[in-house]
Amino acid sequence: MKYLLNPKVIKEAEVKNLVIFVISVLLFCAITASAEPWELSLDANLNYSLTNYSDSWTGGEAGAMNWVFNSNFLAQKQLHAKVHNKNTLKMSFGQTYSQVLETKEWLAPVKSTDLIDFETIFSFTLGAFVDPFAAGRLETQFQDASVVTNKRLFNPMKFTESAGVIREIIKEEKREWTARLGAAFRQNMNRDVIISIEPEEKETQTTNDGGLEFVTELRTPLANNKITYNTKLQVYKAFFYSESGELEGLPNEDYWKSPDINWEHIFTAGITEYLMVNLYIQMLYDKEVDLRGRFKQTLSLGLTYKLL
Repeated sequence: MKYLLNPKVIKEAEVKNLVIFVISVLLFCAITASAEPWELSLDANLNYSLTNYSDSWTGGEAGAMNWVFNSNFLAQKQLHAKVHNKNTLKMSFGQTYSQVLETKEWLAPVKSTDLIDFETIFSFTLGAFVDPFAAGRLETQFQDASVVTNKRLFNPMKFTESAGVIREIIKEEKREWTARLGAAFRQNMNRDVIISIEPEEKETQTTNDGGLEFVTELRTPLANNKITYNTKLQVYKAFFYSESGELEGLPNEDYWKSPDINWEHIFTAGITEYLMVNLYIQMLYDKEVDLRGRFKQTLSLGLTYKLL
């Protein structure tokens, strides 16, 4: 993996991220004092399935248990005649338990899904064809289980700061479509990485890059408001990378220059007031991670809660 190991740069990145976080919290606290009510939307669901067999069972089956929690939260508000704020938070976590075929003993759980994605956007509504915007985003997970002996909470962390122009293509009560284009800067932080076993040594590793980002989002009801569809397409093209010098002469020296693509689709259909079906599809392309595209799909049925 690619990381910048200069302690000075690491310290500067940590300070920068802390400052951005504090400023965001202060801005959020300040704007909540406005008299205008927040427009809130929350879809949360919990899905559970279980198959269990006794140790005397014959037939070749083994039990399994799976649970998944998903939530999509939206809070937006016209803070001022010229300032609009939109906040989105997506969280998912799930585990799978499996039974040993021969003994029917249960194995330790394996994480099946894990996501924390928070983004805040300030757009300046000037009434022009496009409006200026500034945004901040944090992407991480609840538990980093990539190394069994070194599990870490909220790791790795990716910070993105962007600014440019935004266009509201559709703005209705239950339907929104926006597109934005701007300069973006990203910091990737991996905490407590083991670099030596005896004696054990750990360090925080970071990389930095900057470039151009295009993001379009659509939220709309389908099938007479029985289905809610959310989609988000993000394309990021880096123009500089902190580790480019270390990659010179290697086969992958130019991989960081390829665009990164993240396309998400969320379908939520309510069967009853508290029962729903959720379909999540994600398509990723990052040449530094894999030369091929990556695909994820989650289909679940379970209890739900809606706040409109």
